[in-house]
Amino acid sequence: MNHVVNGLAVNPALPGELTDRLIEIADAELAGRLTDREDLSRAQAVALLSRVDDGGVSLAYGGRLTAADVDPVQQPHAALALLDQGLGRPEWPRMFAADPEVRIREKLAACPGLPPDVAERLAADPDVGVVVELALWTREPGVAAPLAAHPHTEVRRAVAANEATPPAVLAALLHGEGLAPAERCPVCDRPNAPGAQAPDGPCPADRDVPPDASCDGSHASASHDVRWAALANPATPAEAAAGFAGHPDHRLRRALAAHPGLPVEAARRLAADPDPGVRADLARNPAVDETSMRRLAEDEDMDVRRALALNPRVPLDVLVPPAGTARIASTLLPRIAPASPEEVGQLAASPDAAVRMMVAQRRDLPAAVRDALAADPDAKVVKSVAPHPGLSEEQLRAMVDRHGIHVVTPAALNPDASAALLETLARHEPPVHKALREIARHPRAGAPALLACLTDRRARPLAAAHPALPPRVVTELLSDPDESVAEAAAANPALPLTVMRSLIP
Repeated sequence: MNHVVNGLAVNPALPGELTDRLIEIADAELAGRLTDREDLSRAQAVALLSRVDDGGVSLAYGGRLTAADVDPVQQPHAALALLDQGLGRPEWPRMFAADPEVRIREKLAACPGLPPDVAERLAADPDVGVVVELALWTREPGVAAPLAAHPHTEVRRAVAANEATPPAVLAALLHGEGLAPAERCPVCDRPNAPGAQAPDGPCPADRDVPPDASCDGSHASASHDVRWAALANPATPAEAAAGFAGHPDHRLRRALAAHPGLPVEAARRLAADPDPGVRADLARNPAVDETSMRRLAEDEDMDVRRALALNPRVPLDVLVPPAGTARIASTLLPRIAPASPEEVGQLAASPDAAVRMMVAQRRDLPAAVRDALAADPDAKVVKSVAPHPGLSEEQLRAMVDRHGIHVVTPAALNPDASAALLETLARHEPPVHKALREIARHPRAGAPALLACLTDRRARPLAAAHPALPPRVVTELLSDPDESVAEAAAANPALPLTVMRSLIP
């Protein structure tokens, strides 16, 4: 019955008195469900915290707890969650900085607004993992900058990834200039690794090391990772990064290709890169110049053309050819979403069905354009426009009559679909299984459509949770052999109150 009680814990119709009873019997799993309740009172949140400390993290991030509700000794994770939001008590950071548990200090190091003395203490922590968290998450340039000279490459990599690191420091990490050589890396921290060196202190034993990483004392692999992190950091000066356009390692060229300040010269060189992954990352970059975009639009690699179609700054005349040949999925392209009314009209009148399909993905089309696309002879266009609000039931039925199985699911996604239409779609022959799942979620679905959805294995748990399902059926589903169905029924607000009471031990 645990799964049924877990479902009951998230039932929006559960009265407060029954929520109190569930809190009294809550284990970690049940507590996790209860913390998500929107109607949870502060008193209930505090009672729940007293049962399971880990649940206090969700309660704290959900705004259900204050510093007065939390004992940092008994509930350190909840206290740290409050500190992470700037809501903790001023004495907590110093207390946690001295905590013997490494994971407590790591979590503290990731919190914003730490007092200078606490940040200084964490920067000198004997566990590298703590220093890495501080280097990665601090928003204080004065804290991040000194850590660029830390003897461990993991700390340097974290500094290189932090956007609060001063640009001059990022440039130094990128080129290795003005910094003393690193002394330790994740590879040589492992005593059994080839070329390993004995570490001088604790090492982050839970950190993964790539299988091809090596260290002969020069920490070459780890230093390479530091450069990659700096290139991937948008705060790194573009002029310092541009020189890597010809670097032999494609990973570094890919990181550069995505840089938001990429110079034109570097972009044009990367547009001719032999690695299609580099060209695809470049094609997605909104900073790429138009000349490079036009070259990428003619790229022989489909993934490159697809990436260019996802660029929000690609000109329409450049977008159309690759979008028509790159098998763009049914998604609203970033360049199409803000298109002007004139551009929308131009796209909707295109003789190319792939172009009409792109504009049909918008959900704010003028009525005349929407209706013209709804009557389009191409099924792909009609599929794209079918979920558009404002379409009448007659239009939706006409789509299904013309194009059959291809349009059943998109029609079921339409927010204005009536209960009668949804019932018709649910009983379509042959059954459209994906449509049944969408109907089972639809707020307008009525009992007849939902009963049809119960016949489908994957739609069954969705239908079991729908409030329009008759209470008698919801109660029967509590004993369904599929636990996900029974749990969904227990979460259904249509479940009678008397049955709710009987489910709680």
